[in-house]
Amino acid sequence: MRFLTRIMLGVAVTVLVALIAPAAANATAGSTASDTRSSDVSWGSYYSTDHKAKASGHVSVDKKRVKHWYVKWVPVKKRVCWEDRKGHKHCKWVVKKIKKHVWQWRYDRSYTVHSTLSNHKWAGRNKCAWETFKVVRENGSSYVEQFRNCGRHPRHFAFHAEDAVRIHVDVSRGNRHHPTGHHSGWRNIFHAAA
Repeated sequence: MRFLTRIMLGVAVTVLVALIAPAAANATAGSTASDTRSSDVSWGSYYSTDHKAKASGHVSVDKKRVKHWYVKWVPVKKRVCWEDRKGHKHCKWVVKKIKKHVWQWRYDRSYTVHSTLSNHKWAGRNKCAWETFKVVRENGSSYVEQFRNCGRHPRHFAFHAEDAVRIHVDVSRGNRHHPTGHHSGWRNIFHAAA
């Protein structure tokens, strides 16, 4: 009788797991889609000091929740026993460190900066409008992205950034090769919330 009860209990648990598992899988599939958020932040208009270059635009922020896996060393007490020459058993507690793979939720943020650069003086020596973006990362390092417009019509630019804390822009005038003057100074266009 005991044998038959165990078999019936095993079948009941298997059927229960088969019914619950698809529902749980559908619930987790729906929750991952809601873990991605996006927003837009407008910036500008910023001008060069001679007001012949103008830049404006917006920053698109995509925030995605991901699992970050890492290795953690965990101390574990283990009882070690041995026998001496006389056959007596001796035991002591030994602390060993073992590797454990652990995860935690983190947010990955990716940024797309869109800008429109207008040039109000397209003839002469310094005929180009320049915009220089400085992206400051979470670890303190930074890099720059530069764009120019030497024509009379506004031009649209975009670039992608990862793990940015702050994004600044400097609008200036220059020749075809580099900015030469009339810098607006660094203007903050985006600051990530903590």
